[in-house]
Amino acid sequence: MWYGIPYGLDCCIRDIIRRMEKKQTEGGWAKSTVVALGAVAVLSLVMLYGFSGMFLRAYHIFAFAEEEDMSFGWFVPLFSIYMLWTQRAALVSAVRECKFSWAGFAASLPFFGLALLGTRGVQVRLEIVGFIGLCITIPWTFFGWRCAKVFLFPAGYLMFCIPLATFLDFVTIHLRYLASSTALSVLNGFGMAAVREGTAVISRGAHPFAVDVAEPCSGLRSLFALMALTAGYAYFNQPTWLRRGILFASSIPLAVAGNVARIVSICVIAACTDPKFATGFYHDYSGYIVFIVAITLMVVVGELIDRIGGDVRAVKPKAGQDGAPDDAESHGDAMPYRWPALSVVVAALFCMIFVFQARTPPATIAKAPEVSFPVIDGFANDDDKYSELQKISEAELNVLPKDTSIVKKMYVGRSGAQYLAAFVIGGTSRASIHRPELCLPSQGYVMSNPRNFNAGGRPWHAIDFAKPGGSQSTEAYTFFNQEGYRTASHTRRIWKDVLDRSVLNRVDRWVMLTVHATGSTEEELKGFLNSMGAFE
Repeated sequence: MWYGIPYGLDCCIRDIIRRMEKKQTEGGWAKSTVVALGAVAVLSLVMLYGFSGMFLRAYHIFAFAEEEDMSFGWFVPLFSIYMLWTQRAALVSAVRECKFSWAGFAASLPFFGLALLGTRGVQVRLEIVGFIGLCITIPWTFFGWRCAKVFLFPAGYLMFCIPLATFLDFVTIHLRYLASSTALSVLNGFGMAAVREGTAVISRGAHPFAVDVAEPCSGLRSLFALMALTAGYAYFNQPTWLRRGILFASSIPLAVAGNVARIVSICVIAACTDPKFATGFYHDYSGYIVFIVAITLMVVVGELIDRIGGDVRAVKPKAGQDGAPDDAESHGDAMPYRWPALSVVVAALFCMIFVFQARTPPATIAKAPEVSFPVIDGFANDDDKYSELQKISEAELNVLPKDTSIVKKMYVGRSGAQYLAAFVIGGTSRASIHRPELCLPSQGYVMSNPRNFNAGGRPWHAIDFAKPGGSQSTEAYTFFNQEGYRTASHTRRIWKDVLDRSVLNRVDRWVMLTVHATGSTEEELKGFLNSMGAFE
């Protein structure tokens, strides 16, 4: 496969040269066009150098980041290059027109800013967005909007390279609920007795089993892969942007349907054979069912759209393609080059920015705050008695990044109320901090009464939760970093972290303090939090 990439690029370059020679014999190439092509060629090489850090970080995410699962990301840029290849005739025609656009120049500046901020703060999402925008605005600047339109969809398709699984972790719990409840309805509809507890589907029949729709099984990761696949399929399969949009929008319910089919198949295998086999070997290799079902439904939906809207693929070829008339539209922001040096000057300016981006020093990593549990009068600290509760769970060890530190301590008041306090000291990854709202519902807890209050000089966010038929408990948490910035808002913490990474070129070390209160009243909980005192 790796030998095929340079071979394909070589064929593409040869074809473009052949078409340029043909155009030259027909009417000749303007001197400004030749100079602009040379300037953009040099600029493209410097641009690759400027984004070299982003390519390395994306490689690490695609190859090693299990929490993102971007294994499909390798094929996205290859498919973008293929889409450009199919539009090579329109590209040559637009380049030959060669109109400089000040609007394109102005539009490129915000994307330069995003790229620089992303590089300084090691924010690969911002870097990718900046790279995509520049892939559109640089052709727009040097060759006009006609050329930018050729790059519009292939460059926009690179959005599927952006890792969003950890960024959209709040969506995961809702997808898990949807998948487990839908699978339960299907199983009950076929006469299989099962119930749902949290995100787990449980049967206590002749072959009892418990299938938990955990975070990796939520369908969010397969959703991104299927959206990328559907977008490419719709681009070539449907003739209009409206019909492409309809087919692309269907990728979301199709991905959910594929994930439900997988969960149902696991439950059926568990009920009919061996639950250990179903939740072990079969579970690990049943991910193909998601794509088999979703891709089949995608083709069916595409055919339905053709039947309803009619197959009009051959009515009008796209502008710029072989046999189609060129789109000779003009824009007020585009003008012919008055002197060839203009393209050289602008390209040199852009090159300096890319060199500065590549030479930007890596973000410094702040020292983690030192924390310790205080001794509180009136509260017992029998660590031996509660040693099991204070152990770090396997889920915490496996889910959180390796540089995350966790320490726990149990406090027991005179009234018998128990307060399990835990420090979660984050590492360099923002995935170190996991909110209770994302994990407790999946364990069958019902959450209620979210509220904010101040205690011990700190803002706190508290939530009541309980399992059906069980006693009620309260979870309170607060955040702070190495500079003493305090907040109980996860959103504020995220934006503060983004600001410090991008502007100050510093990776903050955040600490989340949680207090799990059992058998405590609201006033007793606030009293305990006030008594925590200085723990940093």
